[in-house]
Amino acid sequence: MSSQRPSAWYAVPAFGFFALFAVLPMLLVIYLSFTAWDGLGTPALNGGENWSRLLEDSEARASVWRTLVLMVVSWLVQTPIALLIGVWAAGKQRSRAVLSSIFFLPLLLSTAAIALLWQALLEPNFGAFVGGPLFLGDPDIALYTVVLVISWQFIPFHTLLYQGAARAVPPSLYEAATIDGASRVSKFRHITLPQLRYTIVTSSVLMLVGSLTTFDTVLILTNGGPGTATRILPLHMYITGFSGFEMGYASAIAVVLVVLGTALSLAVMRWSGFRQMTSQQEGS
Repeated sequence: MSSQRPSAWYAVPAFGFFALFAVLPMLLVIYLSFTAWDGLGTPALNGGENWSRLLEDSEARASVWRTLVLMVVSWLVQTPIALLIGVWAAGKQRSRAVLSSIFFLPLLLSTAAIALLWQALLEPNFGAFVGGPLFLGDPDIALYTVVLVISWQFIPFHTLLYQGAARAVPPSLYEAATIDGASRVSKFRHITLPQLRYTIVTSSVLMLVGSLTTFDTVLILTNGGPGTATRILPLHMYITGFSGFEMGYASAIAVVLVVLGTALSLAVMRWSGFRQMTSQQEGS
């Protein structure tokens, strides 16, 4: 029986939407990165001045480093927790379903609400840790505190990914392993993890790129403080553009963010061999 491929015309609406809301704004931002503009008048071309300044901006370099630290630490915290809870929640016991529904509550809250909640909890005079460390006021731990808040918010989302993937693992694999006398740890290592490797890649890309563009949580929690301890690159872009009214320079920072995010996604996909991934369903 011959198979007929769908017409390429079906993709036109998607490409049109992408061009209008992604490509066109990006081209505009690239243009603005070569201008001097305060957001009100007419942009004036200034050549590569913004890019030369970006290369010499020590605060921008420090912001890139903080962003990378936040991104890596977020991945190291969220991935193992989300993976383990997702595999556990994939069980069919009713108690697991009830606990999972409670655990997923952060997904129902807005980022602003979560940031305000944790800001109140971590307030040193009236919060839940009176007399304890200055979680948001100590430059040495403020960034890691932000990571914990972000992780608390997004671990449930990645848990859902792992839960769905774990439930799709063929039960026959576990049954065969049980007959062979494999332990729970052995089953997890030799069956569950290999079966979830595609989900790990997908979750990691979403997690890393999402951490790279984190903005509102940091803005509400610390506004980049104390000092500049949590001033990551997206916040540096915002402060430069909307507080310093240097839209041209902020546009150059935005282009760097897009390039970093795209390069990171492609690197993870290439390193993981995502393009060669095939179906893991039985019989494939």
